[in-house]
Amino acid sequence: MATATKRSGGPKTTGGRPGQGRDHSAWFLVLPALIPTLILSVGPLLYGIALAFTDAQSGRTQATQWVGTLNFQDLLHDTLFWDSFRIGLLWAVGVTLPQFLLALGLALLLNQNLRFRWLARALAIIPWAMPEVVVGIMWRLVYNPDAGILNETIRDLGLGDGQEWLTGLATALPAVILVGIWAGMPQTTVALLAGLQNTPHELHEAAALDGAGAWRRFRTVTWPALKPVALAITALNFIWNFNSFALVYVLTNGGPGGRTRLPMLFAYEEAFRYGQFGYAAAMGCVMVAVISVLLALYLVGRLKGDQDR
Repeated sequence: MATATKRSGGPKTTGGRPGQGRDHSAWFLVLPALIPTLILSVGPLLYGIALAFTDAQSGRTQATQWVGTLNFQDLLHDTLFWDSFRIGLLWAVGVTLPQFLLALGLALLLNQNLRFRWLARALAIIPWAMPEVVVGIMWRLVYNPDAGILNETIRDLGLGDGQEWLTGLATALPAVILVGIWAGMPQTTVALLAGLQNTPHELHEAAALDGAGAWRRFRTVTWPALKPVALAITALNFIWNFNSFALVYVLTNGGPGGRTRLPMLFAYEEAFRYGQFGYAAAMGCVMVAVISVLLALYLVGRLKGDQDR
């Protein structure tokens, strides 16, 4: 009896807190992912923040000096930067919202039991597989005022002589927003389609037996299950779109007259065209801070609304 009691005891420990050895071994499993993150992400971020408080410039023979908040004070009065920030918000909202609505409709369609659904799903992700530079070059050809397919179609239909889409003051930003929607929609579609496929089919069948129509089933069954995915992908898309660089750089390079100069383009020009590294780093800090606050308010508002329901 004593032997059985002895054998039924807990695992033998060597002292200290229970599981201490397992905690140390877990760190070794995390290090392969943690070290590259610290070196390639956290390190440059901290260096950029420190650079924002200096007068670092390219081609200087004098040592870089600590200037405190001088760059941020100058930034407060830089109307060109705040104008680019306004354009960046218009671009991010103008791309993110239509992108989500169109992707939601496409995901609902691709979730149906249709013929050649596999082919439609494969075709839907083609823009996602294309590099942004390639997408920009392709759409520059589409928007070409002389030989672009868009203006050629307008002329063939007798609707006019076409437009200077990427160089017109009134058409440049809408034209670029359209490209952003097309290029980013597949990613949102895939995320929403995955959320739809994780929705239990039995709930739809039960709602249909209760006499619920398509819209009611979507509102009471599909959307509640899809809401966490929708919230996450919308937030990520907003951050991604606001920080866009390559697509707009290839399409318009910020023109005409700064109408498509996003904050990232403005900071890039200050750093690598004019050599104002410290000032450009201050722009980056302001962009990260403002977008973080806006995103936090958005997420808190959505989560609070969910709790109230």
